Amino acid sequence: MAVKKVLKMGNPILRKKSEEIKEFDKDLEEIVEDLKDTLIKLQQEKKTGRALAAPQIDYLKKVVYANLPDEEIIMVNPEITWKSSEMFYVWDSCFSMDIAFFVKILRHKKIRVNYTTPEGENIEREFTDNMSELFQHEIDHLYGIMATDHLKDNKNIIMRSEYEKKYSS
Repeated sequence: MAVKKVLKMGNPILRKKSEEIKEFDKDLEEIVEDLKDTLIKLQQEKKTGRALAAPQIDYLKKVVYANLPDEEIIMVNPEITWKSSEMFYVWDSCFSMDIAFFVKILRHKKIRVNYTTPEGENIEREFTDNMSELFQHEIDHLYGIMATDHLKDNKNIIMRSEYEKKYSS
């Protein structure tokens, strides 16, 4: 379909709540293809990133696309139905922040997500650690929540270049 422009932090659309997908039709197919094309292009350009949510490319619909080394996950109308009480700190960034900086935030170590595939199959799946963090981040986008909203103080922000020096070895 098309590589779309990613909306950047400050764009009011990123703060709106997305609508549920009711029709599993050509419109959904277009959203999924645009998410896929855009994410793959971003991964090539930025050399990072695992997933993208529909609001980031100007579709206020509850769809998340993940392109992982060993798996492709497409979530339609995902809902986190359970979160572990155990939390952990992660350095999080976002294509809507242009991967320019990272924020250190708390996320739940495990989550359970109910979602539907584009083919209409209902799935319940548990995610742990970095996958838990990833889908918390992406599902937040569907509700107008950015990673920066989870910051407890401004001491937990680091520029990408400094993050790579410190943590990429």
